[in-house]
Amino acid sequence: MTTKPIPLQTRGIPASQLVLGCMRLGGDWNARSAITAEHYRQGREALDAALEIGINMFDHADIYAAGKAERVFGQVLKERPSLRGEIILQSKCGIRFADEEGPHRFDFTEGHIVRSVDGILERLGTEYLDILLLHRPDPLVDPEETARAIQRLKASGKVRHFGVSNMSQGQIRLLAAYSGEPFIVNQLEMSLRKHGFLDTAISVNQETARDNVFPEGSMEYMRLENIQLQSWGPLAQGIYSGRSLEGQSESVAATAKLVAELAERLDTTAEAVVLAWLMTHPAGIQPVIGTVNPERIRACKDAATLRLDREDWYRLYTAALGRNLP
Repeated sequence: MTTKPIPLQTRGIPASQLVLGCMRLGGDWNARSAITAEHYRQGREALDAALEIGINMFDHADIYAAGKAERVFGQVLKERPSLRGEIILQSKCGIRFADEEGPHRFDFTEGHIVRSVDGILERLGTEYLDILLLHRPDPLVDPEETARAIQRLKASGKVRHFGVSNMSQGQIRLLAAYSGEPFIVNQLEMSLRKHGFLDTAISVNQETARDNVFPEGSMEYMRLENIQLQSWGPLAQGIYSGRSLEGQSESVAATAKLVAELAERLDTTAEAVVLAWLMTHPAGIQPVIGTVNPERIRACKDAATLRLDREDWYRLYTAALGRNLP
């Protein structure tokens, strides 16, 4: 199958087909822990490996390592100021962990969103974000209030584009109806192991559909609206590309074996096969790889151009599904 432009590219945003997720930068998620020289070294090496294989887009969130992930990345950018104009920075806000003010919660209020973006920009050492994602649905959202935050951030030049993470088409449509700005990204968990985005489609009017939580119609809506689908967890935590299979199901073992066979036949890596399986889907899925190990990042290189034929794609899907298709 041929490689087609991803939705972000068709919108004039020169994003790479792979994104480096920066969640693992900065050490643990204890805000009191210091950032060490080792953390900065890790950040430099991860960035170098990503650039080496053509990645120019980097994904953050204000909660990652309690803000330390953004600080590490910001320091690397400070050391290479010319790089900012060559990369695309995306971050997220809306999740608030338990603190003196309340329990773990979601917050799409105007004040919280605006303050969060100011903090993100300070930590990254940049004047603007290319894309801001609202991280998880806030059941108490007032879409008019959220729209005010979006309009303020757009007018100030602090955020150029907006998107969401972990949302259904109905939740996106509600926000978009008030915001005056299109939501151009939806980041969801999708992988060869987390294949609910496919199961929803093939299980219509099937008994197997009852336990699937992936929102029906979401894939079709994103494609119709030219919304970039991003996949978090696309490598399935390495379960098909070298992680120990002890205690895993027969279907996991069978899928890992098939991935290895395809990698050998196609003269590539297991990581590239796992990602290519996602990227072969015609929706133009953009994987956000979560590793900051330079060698694993480099192992993903071929995924940008590798596409599976229909038969190999279905072989992998059926193996991961662990049963025959209906």
